[in-house]
Amino acid sequence: MFKTIQNQWFSNIRGDLLAGIVVALALIPEAIAFSIIAGVDPKIGLYASFCIAVIIAFTGGRPGMISAATGAMALLMVTLVRDHGLEYLLAATLLTGVLQIGAGYLKLGSLMRFVSRSVVTGFVNALAILIFMAQLPELTNVTWHVYAMTAAGLGIIYLFPYVPVIGKMLPSPLVCIISLTIVAIFWNIDIRTVGDMGQLPDTLPIFLWPDVPLNLETLAIIFPYSAGLAVVGLLESLMTATIVDDLTDTPSDKNRECKGQGIANIGAGLMGGMAGCAMIGQSVINVKSGGRTRLSTLVAGIFLMVLILVLDEWLKQIPMAALVAVMIMVSIGTFSWDSIRNLKKHPLSTNIVMVTTVVVVVATHNLAIGVGVGVLLAAMFFANKIGHFMSVTSTIDESGSERRYQVIGQVFFSSADKFIDSFDFKEALDKVTIDLTKAHFWDITAVGALDKVVIKFRREGAEVEVQGLNEASATIVDRFGVHDKPDAADSIMGGH
Repeated sequence: MFKTIQNQWFSNIRGDLLAGIVVALALIPEAIAFSIIAGVDPKIGLYASFCIAVIIAFTGGRPGMISAATGAMALLMVTLVRDHGLEYLLAATLLTGVLQIGAGYLKLGSLMRFVSRSVVTGFVNALAILIFMAQLPELTNVTWHVYAMTAAGLGIIYLFPYVPVIGKMLPSPLVCIISLTIVAIFWNIDIRTVGDMGQLPDTLPIFLWPDVPLNLETLAIIFPYSAGLAVVGLLESLMTATIVDDLTDTPSDKNRECKGQGIANIGAGLMGGMAGCAMIGQSVINVKSGGRTRLSTLVAGIFLMVLILVLDEWLKQIPMAALVAVMIMVSIGTFSWDSIRNLKKHPLSTNIVMVTTVVVVVATHNLAIGVGVGVLLAAMFFANKIGHFMSVTSTIDESGSERRYQVIGQVFFSSADKFIDSFDFKEALDKVTIDLTKAHFWDITAVGALDKVVIKFRREGAEVEVQGLNEASATIVDRFGVHDKPDAADSIMGGH
């Protein structure tokens, strides 16, 4: 127990403290921007980011991952806030948390194993593109100072680590933010700052039960939004956890992460915040800045509120160009450049899945739709590929009256037609033996195909013997097959 606490909290104190500070700085403009997207006051997003980050540090299943208010979730809230107001948003946030906890107990986090690597790569690349696109408003219709500051920030981020000794001690994104803020203040440069994004809160969040009627009408209003928020939140969180797993070469508990996200959202809703989930951008910043344990997530949440309440006057003067530089660094570091280099090496189906996932996510700005399309495409390609591994060979005895068919491979919905077409029903035979020793029947489509083959041969006057079914195949054939039951021919052949 003590060793676990040591590993998950205090095994990387200096790195976690510094990384948490960097993440807190990066969270502020994002939380404000996402609040504006959702149509609520900036403090709603800031309170949510504070509450979610602090709670998930204790309840999450992926140490070192950052969760807060996110753009993907904010997009789903727009209609609810516009039509029904903030109180219904808070109620929807609470219900979102309940649904996510339920998903954790149902072990839906385990479903991540059905998401192929090509889909994850597409998700990552799409998110990197969206992160970069989100910075473009800060780089359009601006003075040359903004471009100069952004370029200088990128120079600091990428060159500072090469400075002897100190370059390895301090995270370069933090150095970038502090340096550019000092320059902007000292030279009195007229440039957009964090303070221009919106009014920062001046008090800690307080307990706030949503002022909505507790009846079925309210449930009917918020449930569709809560279900969507729960799905998108879990999807983005689990995908981000998988990415952080790869970056840190450590495992995570996906089902615990589902429950943790639910508890965090309930906490946010009760403290006047909106629903949130894991943030890939901030999680990558955290890892790249040296954060590894739960302490980095806790520090990010606490320091976020400290910055807002104590250092707000300094905070307002941070130039947006500095934060844009950090986010561009994140988008560059997040994008899987190997996926471009490997386009010629990887199978065409893998490339199609990856590119389609990227295109759909970027086009819709909806991670759930993009990943859903990617998973569906990957499943179709997989089913098609496995279907080709089924073959049927045959031999005939010396008299020419008995033929033995041997089926090898997987028989299911994708290979069922090929299975049927492998038999010659017009051949004059007295007996047909179908050897299924090396075959496996997976679904009722496969069972239906076997029924058709057996009954067609019997209609041609041949005696049919099916042999060699393994236990699993025999179970599904016995349960759903009709070729050995009365009136089988009529039922399977449509009575013709």
